[in-house]
Amino acid sequence: MSVAIIPQPFAPCVSFILLRDGCVLLEKRRDDKEIDPGLVMVPGGHMEEGEHQHDTLIRELDEELGIQPRNARYVCSLLHPTDELQLLHYYLVTEWSGDIQAHEAEAVFWQPLSELDALDITPDHTAIAEALRLYGA
Repeated sequence: MSVAIIPQPFAPCVSFILLRDGCVLLEKRRDDKEIDPGLVMVPGGHMEEGEHQHDTLIRELDEELGIQPRNARYVCSLLHPTDELQLLHYYLVTEWSGDIQAHEAEAVFWQPLSELDALDITPDHTAIAEALRLYGA
């Protein structure tokens, strides 16, 4: 008996909202990236097949930023139609160990929450607002 594997209509991803001193960490993606080149967004990455969200979070935080979370709280999941349809699972991280570095992105920077409206970071803006509503971080 053969089993047909039906591909998912979306790419599952985990995104991490890092907050500190009234700012959120954003990345500017490199122009040579296949997905979302040059865009400014919340950092994150694709889940590997069979990987759980929390495992993706730990792996991607290390790969992308070189840090380990001390806490991580689930915020929400949102569909994001980009170069591919992504299902983004957002987590709020307010404590971590290690020094943040841009391993994969062109740059990472702290953006004041009060100035987020100036950036086109949909659906990240929605997830950040939800993180603040749920956790008051």
